Amino acid sequence: MNYLFPFIAALIGWFTNYVAIRMLFHPKEKINLGFFEIQGIFPKRHKAFAEKLGKVVAQELISTQDIKEKMNNIDGEVKTLIQHHIHTVLDEKLKEAYPAVVMYVYNYLIRQFKDVMLKEVETLLPLVVTAYTQNMEKSLDIETTIANRITSFSSDKLEELLRTIMKKEFRFVEIVGGVLGFFIGWIHMLLGKW
Repeated sequence: MNYLFPFIAALIGWFTNYVAIRMLFHPKEKINLGFFEIQGIFPKRHKAFAEKLGKVVAQELISTQDIKEKMNNIDGEVKTLIQHHIHTVLDEKLKEAYPAVVMYVYNYLIRQFKDVMLKEVETLLPLVVTAYTQNMEKSLDIETTIANRITSFSSDKLEELLRTIMKKEFRFVEIVGGVLGFFIGWIHMLLGKW
């Protein structure tokens, strides 16, 4: 009979952790037991969880400042793209659309026009990027956006999301409960023999 202690304790340890993990998500609605209420931790703290996660993402993972810096870094890429487009328009499309004009306008004048346009792009592009990033910084609130998105999740969706992310960890906690229970039962069995 004593030999069953480790197995019974393992079962109790596993089951206790299994129930504890289930109680993270269930019951979804409050259940009033008279002198106290029970509700799953995530359903009960859904809004607080969403707000905290929004704050962590906005402060620790990605901020409007990060996005602003990335936007400033694309300045060169956009400039190259615009320059290529100007060259294409003036060298190819202008000739196709207005062959008579190109015949009378020397390449020198087209080059001069192209140089003026490229200088304007170099002047205008940083101003456009700066204005855009400032406007984005005012209008983009990462913390609130994430908090609202997570708050809008149903309890089922939130459970599915967290279980998908932490499936292995939850299983590990259950197994650890069983293993610890087994060792505690084994120790109890050995002490019982003395």
